[in-house]
Amino acid sequence: MSPEDVLRPLAVIGGSIVVTLVLVRLADRTLHRIDAAHPETPLWGLLRRCRRPAQVALCAALLRGAYGEAGLRPVEEHGAGVGRALTLVLIAATAWLLIRAAAAVVESSYTRYAAGARDAARVRRVRTQVTLIQRVVTATVILVAAAAMLLTFPEMRAAGASVLASAGVLGIVAGIAAQSTLGNLFAGLQIAFGDMVRIGDTVVVDGEWGTVEEITLTFLTVRTWDERRITMPVSYFTGKPFENWSRGGAQMTGTVLFHLDHSAPVEKMRQRLHEILQECEDWDGRSWSLVVTDTTPSTMVVRALMTARDADTIWTVRCQVRERMIEWLRTEHAYALPRIATAPAPLGRRAVRRDGDAEPAG
Repeated sequence: MSPEDVLRPLAVIGGSIVVTLVLVRLADRTLHRIDAAHPETPLWGLLRRCRRPAQVALCAALLRGAYGEAGLRPVEEHGAGVGRALTLVLIAATAWLLIRAAAAVVESSYTRYAAGARDAARVRRVRTQVTLIQRVVTATVILVAAAAMLLTFPEMRAAGASVLASAGVLGIVAGIAAQSTLGNLFAGLQIAFGDMVRIGDTVVVDGEWGTVEEITLTFLTVRTWDERRITMPVSYFTGKPFENWSRGGAQMTGTVLFHLDHSAPVEKMRQRLHEILQECEDWDGRSWSLVVTDTTPSTMVVRALMTARDADTIWTVRCQVRERMIEWLRTEHAYALPRIATAPAPLGRRAVRRDGDAEPAG
């Protein structure tokens, strides 16, 4: 074995690795300097996450173009296989790089928009849209990369003509088989751009109250108040009614009902409610009231109304009003609490035993 047989593969392979490391290092330092010079946008800092896929893609491209000059005997004997393997690595690394770059651009755009926006509802809407757009881009890149990798095999290229010839039949079969999946896919796009529901919205679905935590192309996750996760197909939200407490503004109005005796001091309760709300930090001061909404032969229903800035704080306000009002009634006006009227059993009547014989009274 001559020195050339050793030096040539070392020069080709080692040179490709060195060139890759140098170029990627230079690009990373350049992005670092640009990021330091422009702190108003996180794009350049996020693009630095592309170092690893860039290294793999560049190294695979250099080796793919120069592996024939390495002079390695295995390469000479299996040149087609080595070239195909490097091509597959190059395609996969390029797809990885594109996904990372797209994620950096999307995240940077959303961060800049959220930093300057004042409308929280619009921020949630943009967040939902960019998240679904990123998922669509990722799925598209993966599909294209997978198709490109399959087409590197001659057998797949030969089968491509017959596949295209029967594309109509395959499309019909695939459409029927994937009807539910495609329905969820289009429903996800409709949710993203129709502004029906957004990440962070407070919703009531099937009697469960929670916050929309994640929206994908096929399913939606709702986090309930007790930390449970409800996963539902997105087509549910386009085909069935649901409550969205955040649409049109996050402000909420809540009520507390008191079942009290008819002698309850309604006017004093009204004054006490105002005092409680003024001491409550979560009350937004927009509105409040206390009225009698219903009566029964033994009680009356008093409704206290209050407002808050969102669904979470209205729950806190309602609990505080309920606790403090009941405590005030118990200590200051105990007579106003509901009572069960009882009467002594009448005397002098004859009781009847289970066997039907009468027993003498008294």
